[in-house]
Amino acid sequence: EPAGMDYFCDQVQQKDVGRRMQVGQELLEYLGDPARSPDLEQDQQRLDKVIDELTAWVNSSNFKVALLGLDVLGAFVDRLSGRFKSYIGTVLLPLIDRMGDAKDQVREQAQNLILKLMDEAAPPMYIWERLAVGFKHKNYRSREGVCLCLIATLNIYGAQPLILSKLVPHLCTAFGDSNSQVRDTAILAIVEVYRHVGEKVRIDLTKRGIPPGR
Repeated sequence: EPAGMDYFCDQVQQKDVGRRMQVGQELLEYLGDPARSPDLEQDQQRLDKVIDELTAWVNSSNFKVALLGLDVLGAFVDRLSGRFKSYIGTVLLPLIDRMGDAKDQVREQAQNLILKLMDEAAPPMYIWERLAVGFKHKNYRSREGVCLCLIATLNIYGAQPLILSKLVPHLCTAFGDSNSQVRDTAILAIVEVYRHVGEKVRIDLTKRGIPPGR
């Protein structure tokens, strides 16, 4: 009998790394083939449980498990598209944490998944309303990651779907960050904002008491 959601609901709770790697691959194949997964959304509680468990994978200290968790969540976004919106609150905080990971690959994939959410699950500003907490993250790499994510968002979507007046103050705060990488990336992000909206942002910065030299 081919594996279905009951099987996965049980198996994603496994803590053994080898087992997780195997189940993750099976789940990717299951999600990749709609004909094999007609029961995906039959039971809402079961689906909630699977997504919760995968979010815990993303938090795993084993980077292979974290990467696989990111992959599988991405496959869920592909399948559920707008219906994934209700899980954004659950997955976003672990993604902000992972944008601060020591491994480039994990940081990159976490950002890619955030951008995928904007593309398939909810409008960019809906995501940014919830992502902005990352500007205050205790890990400097996460703070830097959120600035990089804003640059990527502007590159893909332009300024139109964003309410930049809500995001620019965070960048202004980041100009004074204790970490030089965060300060530099915040400046790159404001340059990107300027590229899209022009003089308005310079006037805004002056109002916020940023010295003209800056």
